This record gives sequence, structure tokens and C-alpha cells, in this order.
Amino acid sequence: MKNTDVLIVGAGFAGAVSARVLADAGKKVVILEKRNHIGGNAYDWIDENDVMRHEYGPHIFHTSSEKAVQFLSRFTGWYDYEHRVLGCIEDQLVPIPFNLTSIEKLFDAQKADHLKDVLIRTYGMEKKVPILELRKSEDPEIRELAEYIFEHVFKYYTMKQWGYTAEEIDPAVTGRVPVLVSYDDRYFQDTFQKMPDQGYTAMFEKMLDHENIQVCLNTEAMDHLRVDAEQGCVYVDGEKFDGIVIFTGLVDQLLGYTNGDLPYRSLEFDVQSKAGQYQPVTTVNYPTPAEVNPYTRITEYKNMMKDAPKEKTTIAVEYPYKYNRTGEKGNVPYYPVFTDDSKAMYAAYVEKLKAVPNIYLLGRLAEYKYYNMDQITDAALAFAEKLLEK
Repeated sequence: MKNTDVLIVGAGFAGAVSARVLADAGKKVVILEKRNHIGGNAYDWIDENDVMRHEYGPHIFHTSSEKAVQFLSRFTGWYDYEHRVLGCIEDQLVPIPFNLTSIEKLFDAQKADHLKDVLIRTYGMEKKVPILELRKSEDPEIRELAEYIFEHVFKYYTMKQWGYTAEEIDPAVTGRVPVLVSYDDRYFQDTFQKMPDQGYTAMFEKMLDHENIQVCLNTEAMDHLRVDAEQGCVYVDGEKFDGIVIFTGLVDQLLGYTNGDLPYRSLEFDVQSKAGQYQPVTTVNYPTPAEVNPYTRITEYKNMMKDAPKEKTTIAVEYPYKYNRTGEKGNVPYYPVFTDDSKAMYAAYVEKLKAVPNIYLLGRLAEYKYYNMDQITDAALAFAEKLLEK
């Protein structure tokens, strides 16, 4: 590590984007990645059915950030893809997020027309309204509709996904999926909705193809990296490291779990091969009680492809788990669980790391926050540029 300017832990979006910016500026960068592949949870590959499988669940690129698109377009072309999701509600498949079409499918014509009129009159067309706002409406009919939506779309899905009741979860989580006063049945409404034309892995390969970047796969960073918060030092293979460390992994692991394990939710996928086409859209949600459907959603990967095979298909049935770093299942951390206790624990870890001036936390795991792919691209670009200014 003697000639290394920057050591990065993790080869996902946070690590790879910042590595490329720093390498372009002449910095010598080494990336330590514990998995046998780059790309983090966006890793994809062509499976035995000629389907581009997303190993860690579907990743849909959507953004209104020109900066993120401009940067990533250096390493990939794109094809158009607009994501659509259906929810299994009362034995019907209706658009998710819940919209005016969903109302038409679930209520008789007279009541549906009336409910649509009330929503449009109150909020206007083409509006996104958080379910929490609907539930607090002064209009009793809107509140009644909100309770129906909450019960059939949010309540059980949230309980399965997070392992808590909806009331126990931070409102920012349930607020991520709004109700749409619209007939727009796309899951996202961003200006740029496309997929990398050769997949995410190919994009990362080009991003990391630089003479100043060395990637070490199958390398557990904590076997080489030690943080001494009391002395304010970082050691790599027993020697003090004075370069920059960008850490994108689990911050509790970085400090030896001294304050306890931060809670995360994990996922497991039952991947199955099927003939032909399995479902009408890429993703079908099952916001039903766990005793009816223990899984949350089924993804059919080929429905995201530009040139999909016709004879066979690959589906993934998705089961949420409580994260367990030593478990046989649920051992991949996906989503931070935002509670008062977890936020306080994370803050305590960050406070300890303030004594180590050359360590920087970046990304979903390290910052204990939710990032979409475009958001972490923007964050990594801004971080790397600010680092170069110092």
C-alpha cells in the first residue's frame, strides 16, 4: 500500500464512481471487494435461460439528474425502459403506485367515478400524495379511501418487508411510495428512464478499467484494515496508512461492533426457470398477509430486457429476512432499519470515527441511509470532487 493514495472498501456505485473520479485526477486507487465480482448489489449476468439476471434483485435506473447520466454515459449506452409494477389486491392485478386506474379496477363504476372526482378536486391531476397525508385529510371520503389503500397496499407489505408494523417504521419509509392522482401507470416519473445496454456489470468493468485503479476481489477488507479510534490511526496489514480510506461497507463492522450490531433488512430469492412468459410486467407485488403469501414480490427479469428470449424465462420470488451476519439466510444487508435506537447507535459510531481524519464514509451501508443508484452516483461525484479540492 506504500504507493496507494486512496484505499476504497467496496466496488459498488459508491466505491467505483469515486474511484474513477480520483483515478482520472491521477490518484493511485486500490479497491478491496469481499465478493467475487464488482458492481455491488447492481451486479448482473446472463443466466442459463439467456436472461440478464440481477443477482440481488431488480435494479431500475431512473433519474432527473443530468450529472449522473452524463458521468455514467461515459461507460455505457442505454435503451429505453419504463418500469411498471402491479399489485395483487383482492385477486386482481392493479397498478402500483395506487392510481386512478387502480380505483377503477377495485370499485364499482359509480363509486370509482365519485372517488376520482374527489381526489382530483382536492389535489389536482398528476399529483403525488403521500399516504400519510391522505390519512390525515379533513374529508371523510378521502380518509376512508386512504384507509382502504393503507390496508390493501401498505400495511402487510410493510410488515413483511420490514418486520415491523407500519406505525413503528419511520414515516419517510412508507412515504416513499405515494398515491398518484393520475393515469400514469409507470412506477417512476423521472425524466430519464433507461437501462445500461450491456448491463450494469459491463458498465462497472469500463468504469474501473483505468491504469490507476487496482481491484482486489475475494478480499475481506477487515482482514487487512484496522482502525484505532483512540489513536486516530488506520493500519493496513499492520502498517500505519496515511492515505485516504473511503469506506462503503458496514460501519459497525469497521469498529468491531463495539456499540452493537446495526439492524438491517435482508432478502432471499427463490430463483426459478419457467417456460414462455410468467407475468405481464417485470414486478408483481403481493401486499397480502404473510400467511397468504410469505413473499413480497415476484420479478421476471427478461421483461426488463431489450431483446428478451421467448422460449424460457427466469423469475425471482423475494422473501424479506432480518439481517443476520452469521446466518445461512438473510446474511446480506440491504436496507437500514430506521428506528430511534438504530439512529442513535449509528450516530455513536460516527462520533468515534471523527477521531480518525483520513477515513470517509460513503454509501448506503456506511452512511446508514437509503440511496437510489442515481443518488449515490451524484453523492460519490460530489464527494470525490470535494476531496480533490482539499
